[in-house]
Amino acid sequence: MVTTQDGILTSNNVGAYNATGGTGERVLVDYKDALQDYKVTDLPALQMFTETMTTDTGGDIDLTFAMPSMNLERIDEGSTPQYQHTKMRSERVAVREWGIAVGVTRRMIEDSRFNEVELALNEARRAVDRHMSKHVIYALFGIGDADLQTGISNVSIDKQDAEVGSSGINDFAVNLYGGFIGSGTAAQAAAGSGRYVDYGLTAAADLARTHYQEATTNGTVTLADLTLAIELIGQHGYNADTVVISPKHYKTLLDLADFSAAVGAANSPIRGGSDALGGIRDTAATGLVGSLFGLNIYVNAYIPPTAYGVFDMSAKPMAYVERRAMTVEEANPGFGIVGSYMSMRYGLKVTKPETGVIFYD
Repeated sequence: MVTTQDGILTSNNVGAYNATGGTGERVLVDYKDALQDYKVTDLPALQMFTETMTTDTGGDIDLTFAMPSMNLERIDEGSTPQYQHTKMRSERVAVREWGIAVGVTRRMIEDSRFNEVELALNEARRAVDRHMSKHVIYALFGIGDADLQTGISNVSIDKQDAEVGSSGINDFAVNLYGGFIGSGTAAQAAAGSGRYVDYGLTAAADLARTHYQEATTNGTVTLADLTLAIELIGQHGYNADTVVISPKHYKTLLDLADFSAAVGAANSPIRGGSDALGGIRDTAATGLVGSLFGLNIYVNAYIPPTAYGVFDMSAKPMAYVERRAMTVEEANPGFGIVGSYMSMRYGLKVTKPETGVIFYD
């Protein structure tokens, strides 16, 4: 007869663990020695994709954007030019409150071997970072989510969805974050209305081309798709400089002969360099894995495996409105639980859709 002997890091109360078929958690005794942190690859979504602003007003926010509308005109001798005014476009940004309650036991606060409060607050901070990354990516790529109210009526946008008509991407009643062009009808495109403006010598029909594109090959980043994105973004006066992809797409990039892995100097996705180790460390921390055609390539798990995006990061595609930054209040509801309640009020929306292109499988 053999009797099992639990290790010193597990409690003697293993009944709950066995009753759940081995899926329950055992209570650790020596937290300081046993707990391990998990690795995080940062995606600074707000800094990358949004123009940040603050407001003291309550509820939903109406943002007004100036559009290029004035033109110099030839003046005949003795005459004066006509007065011109700035063309404006307004977007309503829905502001919501988000919060998290962090609770820890009083027993563990009094346990000198481990600071559970510090662990809980650090995890809460990471939860905020994960939430912001998720919200930005879901809104940008049109991934359906009932809580975030992203996608079309909370259903993910795909290549079959049109940017015209009453139920398309441009219908803000069902797509709160807005479509990537949403020009509407051909007549509206010819009149220059919708969410784009005339630029250079590009025809209105070209400016109205959808910025939701079907990928040439599912799960693959192709050169044809990248050059198409560069063209579509360039027609509006912008220059593509960034590609964000999922881990699923990364292998296809490594198979491209023109792809340069980020093994150069720190913050420089080129080969060689005087500080190759610094480049590798930068890649591990930020997800910047290299460059292709001058485009910086970022990989992150929050990018959907069925889509990837090409953007001009010098002109952010989204607006982030912060009514109240993250605030922390002490809470003590009793029963030996103490903790903090954290909340913030903000809203975001796609406001410059012409600065990016999304490719869907």
